[in-house]
Amino acid sequence: MSNHIYDIPSPAVIIDLDVAERNIYRVTNAAKKEGINLRPHIKTHKSVYLTKKLLEAGAKGITVAKISEAEVMIENGIDNILIAYPVLGKEKWERLRKLNRIAQIMTTVDSMEIANGLNEIGTKDYPINVLIEVDSGTHRCGVQPGNDFIKFALKVKEMEGIKIRGVFTYNGLIYGSKSLDEIKSHAEAEANLLKKCVEQLKDIGIEEPISSGGNTPITIALDKMKGVTEIRPGNFIFNDVTGLDLGVAEEKDCAIRILARVVSIPLPGHAAIDAGSKTLTSDTAARSPGFGYIVGMPDVKIVKLNEEHGLLKYDPDKRKLSIGQVIEIIPNHACVIPNLCDFIYGVRNGKIEKEIKIDARGKNY
Repeated sequence: MSNHIYDIPSPAVIIDLDVAERNIYRVTNAAKKEGINLRPHIKTHKSVYLTKKLLEAGAKGITVAKISEAEVMIENGIDNILIAYPVLGKEKWERLRKLNRIAQIMTTVDSMEIANGLNEIGTKDYPINVLIEVDSGTHRCGVQPGNDFIKFALKVKEMEGIKIRGVFTYNGLIYGSKSLDEIKSHAEAEANLLKKCVEQLKDIGIEEPISSGGNTPITIALDKMKGVTEIRPGNFIFNDVTGLDLGVAEEKDCAIRILARVVSIPLPGHAAIDAGSKTLTSDTAARSPGFGYIVGMPDVKIVKLNEEHGLLKYDPDKRKLSIGQVIEIIPNHACVIPNLCDFIYGVRNGKIEKEIKIDARGKNY
């Protein structure tokens, strides 16, 4: 089989390794310049290969969403891990207890129900290291800042099986930003919240608290995050249409593409490709309509998805498509794409360099 990308059976996910590596070093170096540790979220790619690339570039550890992702990474020698999700239930607590004996694990906590469960599995010699999650306005998870935060921290501090390591937040509101100034404003507000929580933790005797925040949009405003100890972006390694909409990335920064082929042209101006919702997902972008951006064909829109079909609309007087034509699509949301694949293709200069296994595919529990 030829190693040219257009000879790959479609649909297929390709990663331009030169672009991905450039993205990695851009963010790593920017964080280093501001004195901030990079703890990237690996849910974007779920790949041991790419995780090790991030660590080689200078990441100080990784973030995962679920225990099962942590288990895969630990099996492959990666052992400085933040599980950025409420760990709830006896089965998960027992798995966490085992991981805590063999790796450097932290997790988040924002309720007494979860704190009590973590306390049961932690011991004086092997405490469960936690970051207290504070709600920065997204209202997804987290205790409320101010008195609620400190009251909760005081209760957790009394638990022998838990060690408070710091504070954690996720600011999803930043994805509604319409300008760089808005992104900077969100970054500054997040940093101020985290720094205030750090001072509250210091006041109750927590030494050198970690302050953990950030996401991909914040990577272009890291000067506003000074004083925060670590950031957890994930999407930056690939970038996507949402990043283009926010002004966080340009097309040349998008390492991920979906290769698809035109399989039908039922009438002029209408076509079908072999990538549907099982390939592209139905996620929408921040502002762009449709289900992905077709590289070099901004006038052609992916207007609807069935499971195995993507439906295109275009002006037949201005654009000609043909059966079998290969198109490249930048997805709306890169973080959900690899989890649909057993592997993705790492490419350079239009040639396949390696198949990258999605080691933690389906590890969502």
